[in-house]
Amino acid sequence: MLNNVMGCVVAFIPEGMPIGVALTLMMVARRMKAANVLPKGLSTVETLGCVNVICSDKTGTLTENRMTVVSVGFVDHYIPLSEILERAATNEKLQSASSDVSLTGKKAFEKLHLAAHLCNDATLDPVTKDLPIPERKVQGNATDAAVLRFAETFQPGQPLHEKYPKTFQIPFNSKNKWMLTLHDSPELAKSEKHTYLALVKGAPDVLLPKCTSYWSYESDAPRPLTDEAKERFMALQERLSRKAERVILICQREYSPTTALYSNAFGDEIMEHCMCNLMIIGVLGILDPPRPETAKTVADGRRAGIRFFMVTGDFGLTGAAIGRSVGIFTGDRDPDTYDTIMERREDIQGVVDPSLIAINKSLLLEGYQLNLLESKDWDLVCAYEEIVFGRTTPEQKLRIVNEFKNRGNAVAVTGDGVNDAPALRAADVGIAIASGSDVALEAADLVLMDRFDSIVDAIRLGRLVFQNLQKVIGYLLPAGSWSEIWPVLLNVFFGVPLPLSSFLMIIICVFTDLFLSLSLIMEKEEFDLLSIPPRNHKRDHLINFKIYAQSYLFIGVMETVSAHAMFFLYMWRHARIPARDLFFAFEKYQDGFHGYTQEQLTNFNVTGQCVYFVTLVILQWGNILSIRNKRLSILQADPLRKPRRNLWLFVGALISLAIAVFVTKVPGIQRLFGTASIPIEFWFLPLPLALGILCMDELRKVCVRAWPNGPIARIAW
Repeated sequence: MLNNVMGCVVAFIPEGMPIGVALTLMMVARRMKAANVLPKGLSTVETLGCVNVICSDKTGTLTENRMTVVSVGFVDHYIPLSEILERAATNEKLQSASSDVSLTGKKAFEKLHLAAHLCNDATLDPVTKDLPIPERKVQGNATDAAVLRFAETFQPGQPLHEKYPKTFQIPFNSKNKWMLTLHDSPELAKSEKHTYLALVKGAPDVLLPKCTSYWSYESDAPRPLTDEAKERFMALQERLSRKAERVILICQREYSPTTALYSNAFGDEIMEHCMCNLMIIGVLGILDPPRPETAKTVADGRRAGIRFFMVTGDFGLTGAAIGRSVGIFTGDRDPDTYDTIMERREDIQGVVDPSLIAINKSLLLEGYQLNLLESKDWDLVCAYEEIVFGRTTPEQKLRIVNEFKNRGNAVAVTGDGVNDAPALRAADVGIAIASGSDVALEAADLVLMDRFDSIVDAIRLGRLVFQNLQKVIGYLLPAGSWSEIWPVLLNVFFGVPLPLSSFLMIIICVFTDLFLSLSLIMEKEEFDLLSIPPRNHKRDHLINFKIYAQSYLFIGVMETVSAHAMFFLYMWRHARIPARDLFFAFEKYQDGFHGYTQEQLTNFNVTGQCVYFVTLVILQWGNILSIRNKRLSILQADPLRKPRRNLWLFVGALISLAIAVFVTKVPGIQRLFGTASIPIEFWFLPLPLALGILCMDELRKVCVRAWPNGPIARIAW
């Protein structure tokens, strides 16, 4: 009984499948590396194929992270940077440049220039000091680098740092979205209490509520920040943002602390009391150009059925402008907003699929608005085709990923910063840029080594590996499982001498089939994989009923019947034992059966097993030629002509044949594992049978192409 059970286990389990699947994933991972895509794990390769939502960071991912100040604005005045630079170029001394801008705007520009130098974490690399300012290397983040280059254009910063030494700093972080520096000022040194010059730089929508006054460019004096002034400022911010510029607000105030400098309470005091009653100096508009390949990447992703969203820490209108320039927003009308979601709350009551509601396909949401959304609101948000999420924190990015995952989407996240790490970790596939932070690289599942459009190649290869894995499994199952279990069943229940030994079963699974299956890994796509929607990762499994039907009930039955026919044919032609006498032989198959000794009967059975084995090896040639195409005929996509050329098929066939010869012909193997040489005709008789398997599958494909809605097409794999 134990022998029978173990025989069934060895027969039905395709031992070579784990090896074939692992090698398939490994080889596709190597192909990804050649396309400048580095997957960290083999499972990532397959998961990419079912991604249907990509949430991408903006700065450094969709854009080049090469920022330049292109606009200078004040509450009551706007100056294109080109005009400032043109006026500066007419002066021999940089210090006189600001005075030439405008007689009424001298102080405003000087204050803006001073703050750009002092409230800045970036530094110029002294090694490149002889190069022009745009070409000099800068240590620091891209925003600070752009502001520093702007300031250095008009006056070197070293004298200003010596005149206004920094005494305290609160660095920028993605949660606060501002930075603050305190400086000793010679203008404030005569005050009774030690007063510092506080400079603040950050997001306008975060800092504006903390401002109570502004420095007027027109009157060259401070003015109260009235409602009218706020409207003018917000109009300026919107104007710059709609041109895809990142708007940086620069403020200042004078502050006299009540606690000792560097004490534990000093930082808390600054956060609580200094960050109020600020005076607006002006704004800088910073442009970060999109990567040249971004627009095509977004278009290719959309063609592949993938929704491409932007999740950025920038102002919403800036993100929307960039999104429109790279194709994330495609319509002419303005996108829907949070107010639209609130208006539609009643519309989605009782609606199972929110995508059935007629809505504008574009949506723009700010980070703070995400905290106000309920679950039913997220149902509607997740139905939009084009979304830009602006002013998001790391926690909000993480929530966006989870909300889409909770609604059955396979989500990929691209990013390069520390603030992207939680979302990268939570996504089904986290994709980092090689030039990004170490934290992002550690959290990601996949790294783009060079260009952003490599993500399209990665998705295509992810879909290809899924198809090729199905082909590998469909190839391994007929001989490695179905055709091996039936000899055991015939032996156990019908008394037929075992047509295939356990040793030969393992040789088929681990050696002869394995090398041919590896050639399927090299198969190119049968059709454009980016023209079809992604598969459903919860419903479309690697192995399904259709593959079982193809492998067991179609190819498997033909191989099983053919191999048994060869076994019984050998027993009849060389032992003169008809098939009917082999059924229910059980213990009768021993000394004296049909006048043969036990040794002769054993030799007949061993040789018959090798006939069965060789027959399966050759029949698999017909199987692999049929399984490599799901729909196309071999005449349309043969392995010899381009573009579907795959000469590895023939290499694999020769290797499997060589293994079969080695196992059956080498005397040492024969004695050790109980094999034998087979008559020469049984090396050739399986060839027309293999061709018959190929022809039968070609007939199936003809039926599928001719009647795409017919019963055969519905069960076709």
